[in-house]
Amino acid sequence: MHTLLPFLLAMIAAIVLLNMWANKLKIAYPILLVVAGLLVSFLPGLPKVQINPDLIFFIFLPPLLFEASWSISFKEMKKWWRIIGSFAFLVVFFTAFSVAVIAHHFIPGFTIALGFLLGGIVSPPDAVSTGAITKFVKIPKSTSAILEGESLLNDASSLIIFRFALVAVGTGQFIWQDVALSFIWMILGGAGIGLVLAWIFVQAHRRLPLDAQSHITLTLIEPYFMYWAAEQVHCSGVLAVVTGGLYMSAKRLVFLNSASRIQGFSVWESFVYILNGIVFLIIGLELPEIVEGLHAKGIPIRTAIGYGLLVTGVLIAARMISSFAALLATIIFRPSVVPRARSNRRRWMMPLLLGWTGMRGVVSLASALAIPIALDNGPAFPQRNLILFITFVVILLTLLVQGLTLPSFITRTKLFEGILDEESEALTKQKMKQGLKQHVYQFLKNKYENELNGHVGMEKFLKQWEERTKATDDSWMNKKTKIIFVEVLEIQRQYLTELNKDPQIDEEIIRQQLYQIDLEEERLKII
Repeated sequence: MHTLLPFLLAMIAAIVLLNMWANKLKIAYPILLVVAGLLVSFLPGLPKVQINPDLIFFIFLPPLLFEASWSISFKEMKKWWRIIGSFAFLVVFFTAFSVAVIAHHFIPGFTIALGFLLGGIVSPPDAVSTGAITKFVKIPKSTSAILEGESLLNDASSLIIFRFALVAVGTGQFIWQDVALSFIWMILGGAGIGLVLAWIFVQAHRRLPLDAQSHITLTLIEPYFMYWAAEQVHCSGVLAVVTGGLYMSAKRLVFLNSASRIQGFSVWESFVYILNGIVFLIIGLELPEIVEGLHAKGIPIRTAIGYGLLVTGVLIAARMISSFAALLATIIFRPSVVPRARSNRRRWMMPLLLGWTGMRGVVSLASALAIPIALDNGPAFPQRNLILFITFVVILLTLLVQGLTLPSFITRTKLFEGILDEESEALTKQKMKQGLKQHVYQFLKNKYENELNGHVGMEKFLKQWEERTKATDDSWMNKKTKIIFVEVLEIQRQYLTELNKDPQIDEEIIRQQLYQIDLEEERLKII
């Protein structure tokens, strides 16, 4: 333990340094993490870090999915639900099927069941990687929402494939009727359990006398409980966490106070950031053992790398085909919702972009690491080391090739030139802030007109909202004014919540303003 602890602390320090380096180089930090994981495998004398495969999903997936569901705009998901649903389910199944067929045909010893297992592992693109890469270039909100929504839901669909493939490998049987019924139960049961538990958690947060630290601590354990409860009745724990997270995200203004929201944002961002880094470094620590396993099976490293290249090519091709098929189907059946573009060239370049955003990442790694070492009846799990090695090659190639070229692809093709309307976004912010000031001013005039007359502090308070000028000091903020000020902040939140119902308003702008209001409330508490 005394030798392992310093090593774990060094891993976290390395993750921080890699992120600093990535920001300086202006590249996505998952790219450096996967390279670091590869380099770690060459370091001699490192301690072996072995995690029970059964615990991999439970440790890493619930918090990663929960945080992602809090970050995404549910309004945008509803707006683009058709394309998100098709990419999250149909494209994932098509990709897994393609990998299964190719792997069965070209990789010796791979059954169809093992092919589907590999396909379920490598089929879902990674939300963290895509988000980290696209932050260096401006893309439309609609494209960002599609990528985020897809990456949130495709984890669920791919892990369902993974689970059924594990059963098929272990039992050698695959009964379609049973699979269909189990699939329906996993989806409906998982989503239902997630929503019920999320509602219970929201009520607990609202009714218990919790401070900010207690609120945040509960949010750290809630996704684990959702996942565990769903898995106990053989539902999808992933869907339970996703649906529960989406529900709690929509209710965040109801059950969390400003301090909880501000502090929780920082805690969760750091927590997920560390988890991502640890997974990448763990695969690096296991690579030497994986390579030894390949040698024991008589599989040369060059051959295994070739298999990884083959599977990567299949993944890219399947996503490209799916992207162009989706656009073609939209043009034929729903021409009114075809993405707007200034030319046919740009319109057909959009599927190319969506196809090129299929970087794989932490969910694929966690899935591969979760493969059991042995079957239930005793023998070693077939092709486990090869699947792990192929998964790492796929992640490495997609992050390095697609991840490094994606910003340049967007910039050079000028794909979003004329679509990105920064002036419109600035105008929306200006109108929102003006509406807020007018709404607050009318509220104060209507409710506190008597208190405002002849009271210096109240008159200054009103003047602040009428002219929006900064006071030179806070001496005028007495107890009464502070109560009204807090009420005003709550009125602003209600106004923004109603404003967010407008489908034309970008939810990210609303969230930014709500965060500023939370900061203002916390500043008020220390006056």
